[in-house]
Amino acid sequence: MRFSFHSNQFSKATRGIAASIFIVGMLLIGFGVLIIALPELFALLAGGIFFLIGFSVIGYSIKLFFILKKMQQKPHDPDDAYRNNVTVHRDSNFEN
Repeated sequence: MRFSFHSNQFSKATRGIAASIFIVGMLLIGFGVLIIALPELFALLAGGIFFLIGFSVIGYSIKLFFILKKMQQKPHDPDDAYRNNVTVHRDSNFEN
């Protein structure tokens, strides 16, 4: 009987990757069997997900429209066009 001790890090990493891939494969087979067994349930779940994603995309586009509208507005005072939320304070004691 032959015993082997793996101290090589590469072989340990390869074993971990192989185990992860095997588990993912088994999960995919399980999901496939569930979809075949309960197609109506998964069709409703997929429809609900698309519905929620659609609302999310619409909300994002509305935000973009508001931002675009705000960017296209011209400032009321042309002197303050580039000084949004900035005030300039002058020292009255300073003389030229």
